[in-house]
Amino acid sequence: MSRLAPPAHDRGITTLTLDSPANRNALSAALVGELATALDDCAADDTVRAVVLTHTGNTFCAGADLTAPPDPHALVALMRQIVALPKPVVARVAGHVRAGGLGLLGACDISAAGPDASFALTESRLGLAPAVISLPLLPRIDPRAAARYYLTGERFDATEAARIGLITLAAEEVDQALAPVLDGLRKASPQGLAASKELVTATVLSNFDQHAEDLIARSAALFASAEAREGMTAFLERREPAWVS
Repeated sequence: MSRLAPPAHDRGITTLTLDSPANRNALSAALVGELATALDDCAADDTVRAVVLTHTGNTFCAGADLTAPPDPHALVALMRQIVALPKPVVARVAGHVRAGGLGLLGACDISAAGPDASFALTESRLGLAPAVISLPLLPRIDPRAAARYYLTGERFDATEAARIGLITLAAEEVDQALAPVLDGLRKASPQGLAASKELVTATVLSNFDQHAEDLIARSAALFASAEAREGMTAFLERREPAWVS
């Protein structure tokens, strides 16, 4: 069964919808593969000016699917694919975003979130760290905010997400807020969009090229640790891990 809804097209804008609400659109190996294929199709289609990435259900993305996780290299490749895509990728968020889902969001060029959205980097509470998702996140978000939310795992809202640079804008009506953005993208030439995107993503892509392998290795070591096994088991069993006092 597909975890991605059929693409929708409207005047040069293709919408890709994460459609696995049963597991809160968690990044399984299957979903990562389907999304990568759909983005390849958008890149090759001359009628597509930009891509909107959105979701069904009350969660944009809950992070990695702990029951069927993607290969770390595949997840890194997906995030880099979004950053390097020659067409803008716009995130439309009307729900919760957790852990690895923030990496997906951070890879997008423009993003808007509504009042029902919430965000948290919960890896530290599982004995892990936001390792590979740091590749798109750390070049873009406020360093002090990154330190706070990486370390504490606190939840924050769309207004705070916009303040720290995680998203572009917070709005009461997400579609209304994105309307002028999408109209602006429709007015831009394909060449102009691609060349302009190269300028604003150069630092992020450099971060991928310099640090991806190191962060994949760090992530693998953490996932293999006894502390992470306890953290993930506690999460799946809906209990506090042993270190909580």
